[in-house]
Amino acid sequence: MLLVTLGEAMIRLTPPNFQRLEQAHSLDLYVGGGELNVAVAAARFGTSSLWISRLPDNPLGHLIANRARELGVETRIEWSKGDRAGLYFAELGAAPRPSSVLYDRAGSAISSIEPGSVDWKSAFAGAHWFHVSGITPALSKSAAKVTSEALEAAKKAGLTVSYDLNFRRKLWKPDVARNVQEPLMRYVDVLITTEEDTRVVFGIGGRNHETYDHVDADAYASVAKELIDRFNLSAAAITLRENPRVLLNTWSAVLVAERKVYRAPKYEVEVVDRIGAGDAFSGGLIAARLQDRNWEDSLRFATAASALKHSVPGDFCLVTRDEVEQLLKGGSLRVAR
Repeated sequence: MLLVTLGEAMIRLTPPNFQRLEQAHSLDLYVGGGELNVAVAAARFGTSSLWISRLPDNPLGHLIANRARELGVETRIEWSKGDRAGLYFAELGAAPRPSSVLYDRAGSAISSIEPGSVDWKSAFAGAHWFHVSGITPALSKSAAKVTSEALEAAKKAGLTVSYDLNFRRKLWKPDVARNVQEPLMRYVDVLITTEEDTRVVFGIGGRNHETYDHVDADAYASVAKELIDRFNLSAAAITLRENPRVLLNTWSAVLVAERKVYRAPKYEVEVVDRIGAGDAFSGGLIAARLQDRNWEDSLRFATAASALKHSVPGDFCLVTRDEVEQLLKGGSLRVAR
């Protein structure tokens, strides 16, 4: 089974030891980007993955592509001359200071991607699932057109299509995000989102969204049902984060498919790095479905995988299927010897 993803990956630079950027003398370097993160997670869990992107033909572009290949992801890259790799700086916070992201991605290579530049028939040959997120159409008008082109081609090719809403306020405004993405939903089978993004972009929200100290799973099951009805989806999954502390969260999810509601266990997570947790959920869910797990088991697997991701620095979900299965059985926190 083959998963295909489309999107940007960037160089991430993070000050060590919870430092502010203005006081840092060194920066830890990672590679990350929503759709690549999903491809890496799926590959870790035994699913063949292909990541499609556009990168600068320079050392930073090749560093990004090499990281993907090192982790078992096949790549199809349009190499460009004169463009740049996107950068982002992530400050990891601790209560009462939240974590924050500073983007330096304007004019990155993929923002200049043009419709017709990808041979979708070839890219989707032998594939079973296509995944993209709301970050890609937010990058530029041409990237939005390519996203639509890809989604339409995936549906015509008979692939299952998943879409992570993945709203980024620093990339576009909610009304623009809604206007661009609502027409894309006609191609989507499985929508993956968060309690916050659903409210901000589509105006559909549960109760107690002001602080997210407590998230009502039943309310978000109703939100998932409303999303399915509005966009004629096969399934909708919403990850649920309660964050009374920056470094101590609870993590769960709810999924509605075939008019049935499925709820995942709730995990207490000590947050080493929460960036990429939602992508780990998507990768786990896709891998589980492509391995013929039912919706309930797939949700449980995806939620456990993404809970574990919180314990790993960087964007990638560098955990194993065995570790996920052990957590599902009630794993111990004693040292494994």
